[in-house]
Amino acid sequence: MKGFCRQNLWLSLCGLNCGLCPMRAGGHCPGCGGGEGNQSCKIARCSLEHGKVEYCFQCGCYPCGKYEKIDEFDSFITHQRQKADLERAERMGLARYSAEQAEKAEILAVLLSQYNDGRRKTLFCTAVNLLELEKLREIMQDLQDNTAAGCSVTKEKSVYAAKLFQTAAEERGVTLSLRKKK
Repeated sequence: MKGFCRQNLWLSLCGLNCGLCPMRAGGHCPGCGGGEGNQSCKIARCSLEHGKVEYCFQCGCYPCGKYEKIDEFDSFITHQRQKADLERAERMGLARYSAEQAEKAEILAVLLSQYNDGRRKTLFCTAVNLLELEKLREIMQDLQDNTAAGCSVTKEKSVYAAKLFQTAAEERGVTLSLRKKK
């Protein structure tokens, strides 16, 4: 979108974790406000109309009607905690939140390069997005301890990794599949 650029490409204007998105991980999107190729968005247009706020929580009108039912359905990235993540970033501070996102992105990169058998990209992106960082660290340690490090991706490694994420999600009442509009 012309004229819409942002500094922090980890967290979008509206609260999506762009650094953990399958489109960004695949090199198909620069992230919210990332320049050329950035998609048009009603919330980005709204930001431009309200003085180019970097995050919606910085706007005097937040939360507005654009946030009604915003987290009910997913696109190519989970929206399950979009508003909650935006508010969490505000509470804990953007630098600390971005540092967590950067660590999660590193975990995602390892998962995609060492454990993705070609069928797990969305699962891993969603899991890294929705599970807390400490649990992700535990799972990564388990993977390191119980799979052959550095060997090529095998179906067994991929299935084992997926099972660890599914179990962790179930224990927390988290759904790791994208929710489509009907």
